[in-house]
Amino acid sequence: MTISVDEFAVADPAEAWTRAGFTVDADGVCRVGGVRIRLGRDTGTGIVGWSLRGVPGALSDVDGIPTTRSDAAVAQHAEHANGVTAIDHVVLMSPNLPRTVQSLAGVGAQPRRERDAELGGRPIRQIFFRFGEVIVEVVGSPDALGDGPSTLWGLTYVVADIDATAAFFGELTSPVKDAVQPGRRITTLRHHDFGMSVRTAMISARR
Repeated sequence: MTISVDEFAVADPAEAWTRAGFTVDADGVCRVGGVRIRLGRDTGTGIVGWSLRGVPGALSDVDGIPTTRSDAAVAQHAEHANGVTAIDHVVLMSPNLPRTVQSLAGVGAQPRRERDAELGGRPIRQIFFRFGEVIVEVVGSPDALGDGPSTLWGLTYVVADIDATAAFFGELTSPVKDAVQPGRRITTLRHHDFGMSVRTAMISARR
């Protein structure tokens, strides 16, 4: 069975996300593409866990990330005023890339490709997995072998019209620029200004 993301659990109030142009249901769920983002957790900050389809039943975490198994049907996308149409990718920050890759292999996930780059002048390695419609971008130092848990660090969304989305947010987003992916453009949201704790970017659709 193919692994896919059913739900991300996020420790943000629903009101913060509605201020950022997301539609949130009465039960605190924001439906983006076929994925649910469940808001309103009382503890922690950012993305505090996820629910996955197609993984073993006896599962409590993936490399330290709280994880539950789901058999729920795929969510039905909601319309969002900010122009979001889907989740492009989630960034998973790893202190120990070999360990993280091994942990993901333990639930049946295999890397699709990897890329070496720099972040703040330091070398990083990006390893990409496909979980249904969501790309999981594992990021870490190629030489680090830390002991701490991995974390779900941020979300990048596909938008219908990147210039319209940037206009919607105005000064609360960075200037639109070319993305690493050829032919795509990206902008980063000043998420704290909305009361959000999840790092958030918006990217144009693939051609």
